[in-house]
Amino acid sequence: MTSYAGIGSRETPPAVLEIMTRLGCHLAARGLILRSGGALGADSAFERGCDMAKGEKEIFVPWNGFQERNANQPGVYAGVSQEALDMAGTVHPGWKHCSDGARKLHARNCYQILGRKLNAPVKMVICWTIGGSRKGGTGQALRLAEILNIPIIDLGCYSEAQL
Repeated sequence: MTSYAGIGSRETPPAVLEIMTRLGCHLAARGLILRSGGALGADSAFERGCDMAKGEKEIFVPWNGFQERNANQPGVYAGVSQEALDMAGTVHPGWKHCSDGARKLHARNCYQILGRKLNAPVKMVICWTIGGSRKGGTGQALRLAEILNIPIIDLGCYSEAQL
C-alpha cells in the first residue's frame, strides 16, 4: 500500500492544521497510509483526519509514554533501534550536540520516512515548517526525504491565502 508522511511543526497555524486534518481524511479515504510521529500540532492534525476516515496509520513515537502514546495502542510503534539512531546521526548536522532524548526523537523521524523496517520509503511528505524553512525536528525527516529524492510539499512555503 502507498504511504505518505504527514508531519510538521508544533507551531503550525490553526488554519493550516485544519487543512492538514482535511488532507489526512481525504488521503485516508483514498487508501493512503499515514506515517507520523504523534506530536502535537501538524502530526496530530493529520492523524485526526486519518481517524475520521478510519484510515490506516503508522504512528512512530520515540519511547512508550511519549504524548501518552505507547506500543499497545493500534497503529502505534514505540522505541527506536540502533540502526535508526545510526541513520539519524548521519543526517543530522549537529548530532554530537544532541541529548539522548533528542537523538531518539530524530531517529523516530527515520521511521516516518522509511517505515517500521527502515526499508519502505513513503511516496511523499506533506508538512509545515516556519516560512518553508525546513528547520526544527521536521527538518530531520525532510533531510532524509531529500537524500532519497522523495517529493516534499511544505505548506509553510505558502501564505494562508494561497492555501
